[in-house]
Amino acid sequence: MAKQRIAYIDAMRGFTMVLVVFSHICGMCLGDRWMGWNDVFFLFRLPCFFFISGWLFEKPERHWDGVTIKNVVKKKFMVQIVPTFIFLLLLAPPPLFFSRLGATKGGYWFTFALFIFFLLNIFSSWLVRKWTARQQDLFLFAFALIVSVSAFCYDIFYNRYFSHFGWLTKGLGFVSLMTWRYYLFFYVGTFVKRHFEAFVRWTSKPVVIILVVMGFLAISRIPHSDYFPLVYFVFALGGIMGLIMIFTAFRYIGSYISSHPNHHFSLFIFHSLIYIGTQTLDVYLLHYFFLPRFLLVYGDQLRTYDSKLLEFFVALILALIVVGLSLIASRIIRLSPFLAKYLFGVKTSQTQ
Repeated sequence: MAKQRIAYIDAMRGFTMVLVVFSHICGMCLGDRWMGWNDVFFLFRLPCFFFISGWLFEKPERHWDGVTIKNVVKKKFMVQIVPTFIFLLLLAPPPLFFSRLGATKGGYWFTFALFIFFLLNIFSSWLVRKWTARQQDLFLFAFALIVSVSAFCYDIFYNRYFSHFGWLTKGLGFVSLMTWRYYLFFYVGTFVKRHFEAFVRWTSKPVVIILVVMGFLAISRIPHSDYFPLVYFVFALGGIMGLIMIFTAFRYIGSYISSHPNHHFSLFIFHSLIYIGTQTLDVYLLHYFFLPRFLLVYGDQLRTYDSKLLEFFVALILALIVVGLSLIASRIIRLSPFLAKYLFGVKTSQTQ
């Protein structure tokens, strides 16, 4: 039986995937990663992705016994790890391949880190499986915070303290330790899933959402600083407020769309985002092949207009083109059950 999908969750995933491609257009194709308000999108883009992943992964009724752990890890390995290294091999054939096995995996760090987050969540949930619900929440929060802060410290102080540790540094790079700071948002997704009714009740109060939006905007205006506590404060609280804001917005949009089916333009956009959201892994893995890097020479010319709005629309149009090309390529590849299985982790029965 196919699992039931939630429209606004898929739409939010699609929206976030577009922002990921948008960010790569800014940095890799136009030469300025912060153009077109990408510095603001940066605060919530990846937190939203990991939040959704945690929300979808959490199943309160699931019991972590040996068989369940084995089956889940095997499934996630086929979906997250196998495609990651196949596409990395395609994008950077040997000998370049071996130089791309560090923290960012040649751009494919997200799927690798997500697999690690599944393992961290399974391990921590297994430890507290016999505890009370309140004890579980306290421990899981502390565990996520320790992992996130430790990874953030490693990232911040890498060049000063950790860059000359030889094979230890290479090992920490391979497991993408510095990206584990995003585990906090994965945990928030699992927490919200366990307490979803209370979360909806609170975020349905206008005063709460107004405070969240105002808080996020205030944090987004904080100037860059090298002071570690402030940097982590902006990262963590900005990410949490941002994901709450975006998640709640899409929950309301989904409700509005379902009750106003005659608004054709908004319906088209929403369903387009839903479709992208159901193919996020495909788009993520394929979009690097379609990035128009030849536009890099025109980046300075675009910046001479000194218009954030113009930068935003140029980068957005390019991002939508890249997403569209990725979806077309995905559709063609999925015609082969073998390729769909090993490139995108799709079960054979789902490709027929």
